[in-house]
Amino acid sequence: MQQSTPIATIRPFGSGDGPAIAEAWAAAAPADAITYTRFRDMFLLDRNFDKNGLLIAEQNGTIVGTSYAVRRRIAAAGADLEPGSGWIPFFFVVPGARRQGLGTALVRGAMDWLADKGATTVYFSSYTPNYFLPGLDANRYPEAARLLASLGFTTQYESVAMDRSLNDYVFPERIRERVATLRADGWTFGSPTGDDLVDLIDIAGNRFNPDWARGIREGVLGGQSLERIVCVRNPDGVMLGWAMHGTYENVLERFGPFGVLPESRGTGLGEILLHLTLQRMRALGAHSAWFLWTEETSAAGYLYAKTGFTITGTFTILHAPLAV
Repeated sequence: MQQSTPIATIRPFGSGDGPAIAEAWAAAAPADAITYTRFRDMFLLDRNFDKNGLLIAEQNGTIVGTSYAVRRRIAAAGADLEPGSGWIPFFFVVPGARRQGLGTALVRGAMDWLADKGATTVYFSSYTPNYFLPGLDANRYPEAARLLASLGFTTQYESVAMDRSLNDYVFPERIRERVATLRADGWTFGSPTGDDLVDLIDIAGNRFNPDWARGIREGVLGGQSLERIVCVRNPDGVMLGWAMHGTYENVLERFGPFGVLPESRGTGLGEILLHLTLQRMRALGAHSAWFLWTEETSAAGYLYAKTGFTITGTFTILHAPLAV
């Protein structure tokens, strides 16, 4: 369905739009640009993609803005399609077309499309399996924050992205000694075998997050080396946790996912797994370790800070009710 505003025509995505969308994205958000190939892989090839949810604002034949709405067509886990939920992973307007109501029209169009599909709540922008950023960086994009607030979006929670340089990383001697002691007692730390992936995917998906299980499975099927995963089993052979890197988009320096079963937290296993993984990352030539999403005041957040990670971005995950 096509509509017109005083300055642009808004229509659904069509073949040939992708490269121009990536170009306009770079103009609108140069600090968070995307290549066409990455845009294609993350969004156009997403299993839930519907071209009618990707709205294009066109002015004199040039794309000047975009908003993207998505709902589940394939369940993330089990059979739950989360019919009441929809997501807007991104929207943008190029600088020369701003302050004329175009951003509002694009986001409202995305919200109306989701409502028409039966969603009652929309989230920005915590969609899985594919999200570009976990939420809104209001410090970097204050105009977007004001626009979303005007459309009824409120804060659900906040997350932080963190980085750590590995150029000065040294594996702590106390961790080395602790690992040696545990191994002598029958604990195992190391990369999983192919058979071990069954337990790893089971605890990742059932005890943590179904999207983590998907990420591990697709990463390995896509050629991810098992060398990038470190698991721990207790003397009885029970897998209690793991840490890994390079899982998403095969980016060597991207850390995670990472988890220790709740009943084993506070034992130091998480710190051991983190350091064993950082040691491997450095050995593979990584100059940094980074991730996009944790809660600053969580146990994991404190562990990262203790290990030398610093906050490089704060994101607000927002939601709004939809008209029914």
